Amino acid sequence: MTYEEYENLCKQQQEKNEEYLDVFERDLIQSGLAQKTIRKHLNNVDFYINTYLLREEPLEMKEGCGFRIDIYLGYFFIRKCMWSTPGTIKTTAASIKKFYKSMDEHGCISKDEYEDLCDIIKENMKTWQDDCEAFNNY
Repeated sequence: MTYEEYENLCKQQQEKNEEYLDVFERDLIQSGLAQKTIRKHLNNVDFYINTYLLREEPLEMKEGCGFRIDIYLGYFFIRKCMWSTPGTIKTTAASIKKFYKSMDEHGCISKDEYEDLCDIIKENMKTWQDDCEAFNNY
């Protein structure tokens, strides 16, 4: 794939992702969250699906449900995002879970995909936070 083809595929995926983010935003508004909280969730998810999932190849949003969340929060986020702390790992994971729950409720992913995501986050959260703490104190 040429770089131009890659960029075109990324642009197409970003357009789809924008639709998913619009659905998510409507769900967050309907849940009664404060605008500041909604913005934070949207920013966290946007970075995951429009930066991380597109950085090596243009992956679809649903590709973020499996093992990639472990690589993202357990490695990439800790080492590449200057704002990473054990607390931001937890809040970012919460945003991503909320997003994929919304996608499950709207039929964009399967219940099994959502449950896999939740299991990975639950099983690895402590390790990710410990690794982040160690990395930040190095």
